[in-house]
Amino acid sequence: MTYVDAAVAPLRKTGQIKIHGAAAFECMRKAGRLVAECLDMLVGEVRPGVTTEHIDRLVLDFARSHGAIPATLMYRGYRKATCTSINHVVCHGIPNEKPLKDGDIVNVDVTLIVDGWHGDSSRMFGVGAIPRRAERLIDVTYEAMMRGISTIRPGSTTGDIGAAIQTFVEGQHMSVVRDFCGHGLGRLFHDEPNIVHVGRAGEGIVLRPGILFTVEPMINLGRPHVKVLSDCWTAVTRDRSLSAQFEHTIGVTDSGVEIFTLSPQGLDKPPITASARG
Repeated sequence: MTYVDAAVAPLRKTGQIKIHGAAAFECMRKAGRLVAECLDMLVGEVRPGVTTEHIDRLVLDFARSHGAIPATLMYRGYRKATCTSINHVVCHGIPNEKPLKDGDIVNVDVTLIVDGWHGDSSRMFGVGAIPRRAERLIDVTYEAMMRGISTIRPGSTTGDIGAAIQTFVEGQHMSVVRDFCGHGLGRLFHDEPNIVHVGRAGEGIVLRPGILFTVEPMINLGRPHVKVLSDCWTAVTRDRSLSAQFEHTIGVTDSGVEIFTLSPQGLDKPPITASARG
């Protein structure tokens, strides 16, 4: 894997890792903050009886009112502004008119394009009173993401991220999904490098200041295996066990890591339900 100055790189995937400067970081702060504000807006909306189609419309309206574009809208034929993944859905759940039920857990994944730059984040939401096993899964998934992010600094590796996540999750007797991974982004939605959420410390790609990517582990209560349904998008656990995911967009800095998608209201960390705002 080679590195290239993002300022002179073509606006497409080239197999090289783009190194971004201070101006790009400022753009990513703007995009990341807007995504976080969008997810904050949903805290009071995800509740029993609400449909994921309604959540999707809220995100689309929010994006339009802030001069942003949902990156998933018509991406490779996908027709929604969000992905909404409920219970045993691992990722890429398609919003629909089926109401959420008390006890459901749902991941809402939002990517907004702001002035040409992508902010990408997802969070878990509890629908009403959720089972203790679901609470624990959500807690472990959030902690796993943050443990992975905590390893990021110049000279560390992508394997360090994966090892931190895998060691913690498997120590909790849960499993890490292998079929999907984090990804580079910036002016592109998906770019190099891929961020696998399992691995060995010290292996993988060496991180340098200016690299932008997501950390987004998907954690299952049961086995890690998944299958994609006939809609060609929705991925579910093969054993129908519960699955959870969190995602942040980050940048490698000279001294460590910057998280662009932190909640301005401190609503990143679970449990997050409609009652969280009182």
